[in-house]
Amino acid sequence: MAESGSPGGTEGQTRVRREGIPLGRIGGVPIVLAYSWFVIAAFTVVAFGPVLHNEYPLLGTSAYVVAFAYAVLLLISVLVHELAHALTAKIYGWPSQKIVLNLWGGHTQFESFTASPGRSVVVALAGPAANFVLAGAALLVLGTNSLGGVADILTNIFMWANFLIGVFNVLPGLPLDGGRLVESIVWKATGSQAKGTVAAGWGGRIIVLAIAYWFLLRPFLAGESPNFSLLMITVMVGGFLWMGASASIQQGTLRGRLPLVSAAALATPAAGLPATGTVRDALLLGADGTKAVVVCGPDGRPQGVVDPGALASVPAAAAEATPVTAIAFPLAAGAFVPEWSKGQELIKFLSQLEGRHYAVVDHNGAVTGLLTQEAVLAAITGKRQRNDRYPQGQNR
Repeated sequence: MAESGSPGGTEGQTRVRREGIPLGRIGGVPIVLAYSWFVIAAFTVVAFGPVLHNEYPLLGTSAYVVAFAYAVLLLISVLVHELAHALTAKIYGWPSQKIVLNLWGGHTQFESFTASPGRSVVVALAGPAANFVLAGAALLVLGTNSLGGVADILTNIFMWANFLIGVFNVLPGLPLDGGRLVESIVWKATGSQAKGTVAAGWGGRIIVLAIAYWFLLRPFLAGESPNFSLLMITVMVGGFLWMGASASIQQGTLRGRLPLVSAAALATPAAGLPATGTVRDALLLGADGTKAVVVCGPDGRPQGVVDPGALASVPAAAAEATPVTAIAFPLAAGAFVPEWSKGQELIKFLSQLEGRHYAVVDHNGAVTGLLTQEAVLAAITGKRQRNDRYPQGQNR
């Protein structure tokens, strides 16, 4: 539900235009109508236009206009839903980057923020609550019997649409809002948001299986012919939910591995060697048990790594005269990290650096280890890292 960074200037405006049509701001939050929304609008007209025409013959071809109005009412309902998320989050100081209304309804994109189980639930359930309020208001209007014709039809549709959106979104599984309740309960009980996210993701998958059984398998076993529109809606919604649930499980799993990402724990023990050193000096460090040698510049900062293969290829007679820089490949600028760095902080810092190797230094700036991109990825994904210590021998 959250994504860091916000577009700015001309580049940000271009990105928004590519994503959809800017509709302005509400409460300071940019609203974007994605081009994909027109797909669901067209589907709504094609699917419900004939139904309205059959039920209300007097409408004639206007039934298709009413069907489009139905699509617009759904859009408004989703917008109110997402605004409830954004404005409630604003109370807690969580900045909303934008609201995007699209094929699947919509989503509120947040910038980075620090959540808690209780606040996460409040923000999540604000959306369905807004839909229930709209449904209740529409019910009150219908109860006055002051409407008639098309207005009565659309108000009735608006009421049921908001009621169903509210009920559907409180189902206990991600990516639905109700999944945040499951996530927060497990988070509170275990102290791990990651475990909560995984549990809520599995809840989402169970919801998809239940939907598939009720709308597809059950009618099939009963020998009923499937309604094409219902079949398409079920497949589309089920596919969207399954992808969202799977993404949540993956996100939670990766988040749970973040504590394992530690510069000190993942680094190969290393020692620094001045750039004025020779191959013989590097060999002496290796004889003392040092597994990696980092070449440091005149300012003491790491600037290269000795290639073990190149080191072994230097004849013993030439070791004294061969500079260590001749058998080292360069580190990217600033490619060194404090040995106490870990978790999200370390990953965010490494993502800003080029190259695949990073020197690890202590509080005094002395080299204590050599960290590789492969080791970090292995810790995050749980996949074993390749055996070669310096992949391809280059810092690419």
